[in-house]
Amino acid sequence: MPHLTIDYSSRLADVFDRAALVRELHPLVREVAGSAGVCKTFFRPAETYVGDGGGDGRDFVHAQVGLMPGRSETLKARLSESVLAVLAKHLPTGGADGVVLSAEVRDLPGSYRLFPAGRPQADAPVPVPCAASLPR
Repeated sequence: MPHLTIDYSSRLADVFDRAALVRELHPLVREVAGSAGVCKTFFRPAETYVGDGGGDGRDFVHAQVGLMPGRSETLKARLSESVLAVLAKHLPTGGADGVVLSAEVRDLPGSYRLFPAGRPQADAPVPVPCAASLPR
């Protein structure tokens, strides 16, 4: 925890240094969110459109940060702004052809589980993965 999912226009694959972004983004997210957990990030290239119809040819990046519940909306908004600032440093955002950026911070649902568990609690039951997820 935290979990980050970054969807981006597939046209950015050759100009988007994802490893450099992670090196800067992970410590920032942990600091602003007050999390001691290990960040995990998915990058997903996608076909994207901006504007009505066929779009205007601009690229799009959306970052989603999932955190355990309990943070204030003010903190989540501040984290969204911080994520946007880091994204802007790593992508061409200026001018009419710049990349459109968005970010959101959400609470992970109560059903969230992690295996293997990062920090077991003293009274917590031992998680048992379903048979379908075990190595064969």
